[in-house]
Amino acid sequence: MKLLLLLSLLALAHCGVYRVPLWRGKSLRQTLEEKGLLESYLQKTQASLGAKFADSKGDYEALRNYMDNEYYGNITIGTPGQVFTVIFDTGSANLWVPSIYCNSSACRNHRVFNPNMSSTYVPANRTLSITYGTGSMTGVLGYDIVIVYEITIINQTFGLSVTEPGDVFTYSPFDGILGLAYFSISASRATPVFDNMIAQKLVAKNLFSVYLSRNRADGSFILFGAIDSNYTSKGITWIPLSAQTYWQVHMESVSVSFIPVACLGGCQAILDTGTSRIVVPKASLVSIRLFLGASLSGKISCQTSSRPDIVFHIHGNSFKLPARSYVIKQSDGSCTLGFESTDGNLWILGDVFLREYYSIYDRDNNRVGLSRVP
Repeated sequence: MKLLLLLSLLALAHCGVYRVPLWRGKSLRQTLEEKGLLESYLQKTQASLGAKFADSKGDYEALRNYMDNEYYGNITIGTPGQVFTVIFDTGSANLWVPSIYCNSSACRNHRVFNPNMSSTYVPANRTLSITYGTGSMTGVLGYDIVIVYEITIINQTFGLSVTEPGDVFTYSPFDGILGLAYFSISASRATPVFDNMIAQKLVAKNLFSVYLSRNRADGSFILFGAIDSNYTSKGITWIPLSAQTYWQVHMESVSVSFIPVACLGGCQAILDTGTSRIVVPKASLVSIRLFLGASLSGKISCQTSSRPDIVFHIHGNSFKLPARSYVIKQSDGSCTLGFESTDGNLWILGDVFLREYYSIYDRDNNRVGLSRVP
């Protein structure tokens, strides 16, 4: 049986289908809690999740929260390859890693790319600047070979960080970020990794799919070039994109026990593997907490059996999120609601939502697919 599985995986790799394993590890929030730094960090961090940022060069990037992210994978850059742990992030479009040019504390705590050690590195003579909800980075751009599992991408543009101020990246379990959103939101107009996979004809189909495990440390994956039928036994619901920026869709409403509680009259939402929680407008969060029985601070009983589903109505379909998904157990044994607020209007359906659905990102047809995970 193991031999047959190995042979089938090798066959998939030769036809442009690649399964990249992800692992579920400790989040930045857990690390800060363990070090007794979480409260002071939250007091210092007042950035608005989901709002927009424009730097002096006109580059746009979502202000988003990496503090709760838990799913990571490895890539290599250069010749010979230098290994980095990254977030495969559908909510951004740039690839960047720490570099030897960086003197920030974050770069001293992580693996750094040394262009002098790569025989295939070429400088791009361009700069990069991105601000996130809980951190920022500036750097320079270069070109090199990037290997994602067994996918070898040549002449890939990526960022080499020069500054990573603040604490968010200092204590993060990952080195860098690999964005999988559209080129239209790429800072400094750098070609995203998946765009190059398509242009270089490295994938069998111009799509990728993501499975995030609920409880196991392993088992999660991102599959480039194919859909795994083992995760679509309940069928795939296809949803057209409302914008080719993020993986963004129109949502009609959100309900609890058949009562509309948020997104009344419709709203925009993105599917985002780079954000662990579900991020919603402030007014919506108040309503959701009320109907789900949480306190004003988001605290909630860990008992889930009697709690109602929260239902997301998207493109005429209902996507249920049970209490086992939206009730998050903390390290101290208490529980909290898996939602956070934003000053903006854009909803971010992060890992709390995506753990319930095998998600498919189809570039040829500009649509996303969702299939309920058993």
